[in-house]
Amino acid sequence: MNFDFSFFLFSATVVTGVIWGGYLYYLKRTHTEYIEANEPLIVEYARSFFPVVLIVFILRSFIAEPFRIPSGSMMPTLLIGDFILVNKFTYGIRIPVINKKIIQINEPARGDAVVFRYPKNPSVDYIKRVIGLPGDHISYQDKKLTINGKLMKQVSLGRYQGVGQGKTMSGAEILTEDLQPVEHDILINHNAPNIKGTFIVPKGHYFVMGDNRDNSNDSRYWGTVPEENLVGRAFFIWMNWDWENTGVGFSRIGTVIQ
Repeated sequence: MNFDFSFFLFSATVVTGVIWGGYLYYLKRTHTEYIEANEPLIVEYARSFFPVVLIVFILRSFIAEPFRIPSGSMMPTLLIGDFILVNKFTYGIRIPVINKKIIQINEPARGDAVVFRYPKNPSVDYIKRVIGLPGDHISYQDKKLTINGKLMKQVSLGRYQGVGQGKTMSGAEILTEDLQPVEHDILINHNAPNIKGTFIVPKGHYFVMGDNRDNSNDSRYWGTVPEENLVGRAFFIWMNWDWENTGVGFSRIGTVIQ
């Protein structure tokens, strides 16, 4: 169990609910008339905060959770400073805090941009793109991706011009990669070392890679992501703030993540 913000919200919901509910139960048992002005201060706070933390807890645990992109590993799809929403129910309903799945809905699809708990440190959240599904044979050679013996087509779009904190990637080649059927853009730095490897994705695991192929700590280095580590699918950019690029990036607000 990770004692993160979800645990804090759960604890706050339980504590405020018990205090407020316990006070109401006490009034009922003692046949005391409820008078708001006579509430103890702690009960007043609990009554005020309980509905708020309960709603936030439900929304964040079962509907959507906000995240901020801190690195350039998913450029050009996601930029440093993007604030995104992650669909929490698309891969199934999980019990908050302990993250145990109780209802199966969908399986991750190749091409999904997913948030997951980093297998080597589950207290840290990562975002990458699903490349390999359970049972897939993955090969990455000469900066090209082959899945189950089929080369994924890449089409060059020219040179990338980075902005803000992503300026360091200016000059890299931007390409559209076809994962069949999902198409998405990637960055390739031809001056970076040529990472090579072949992988077989175990049952119940997923092979993930960053769209910024030469600047991403992903499955090529530390292995696959267990299904139970999945948090949800990233689907929407609701804000962008990069102090090195005019502050608020209005053009990115409302962008659907492909």
